[in-house]
Amino acid sequence: MQTDTESPKPEVFTVHYVLKNRIGELVDTSEGSEPLHFLYGSPEIIEGIQKAVIDRKVGDCLEVTVPPEMAYGEYREELVRKVPRSLFEGVEKLEVGMKFQTNSGDEAQVVQVVGIDGNLVKVDANHPLAGFTLYFDLEIVGRRDATEDEITQGRPLF
Repeated sequence: MQTDTESPKPEVFTVHYVLKNRIGELVDTSEGSEPLHFLYGSPEIIEGIQKAVIDRKVGDCLEVTVPPEMAYGEYREELVRKVPRSLFEGVEKLEVGMKFQTNSGDEAQVVQVVGIDGNLVKVDANHPLAGFTLYFDLEIVGRRDATEDEITQGRPLF
């Protein structure tokens, strides 16, 4: 029996998913394309999905409600700021909705332009789904032990 101090053995999960918002509108899906492959424990996959699949087997279908704290976090106003338009040199036509990757400090960050006012550009570094409860329909289509290379690289290898 596994205790709370033990972590599950590294496994690769393969799932098809349908993501809807609180009123049932489709947000994203893997239907008609490749399913999602992930290494359990990877920071690239939200905690709510990982917790939902850990005790499941291939063929299981489940509905999962994931609160913001187990998904992309709460929306944080401090991640919205105004910056000089000069930071976007070389961008011919700057428009609301455009996304840019910034390299500040130790990590890259994606920001979205949410407003333009003269020489100031309002950018938002929140994930687009931050602050939202997510509603998933999941089907587990694969589950296997991770290889040593996958564990080392932190992602499934195909």
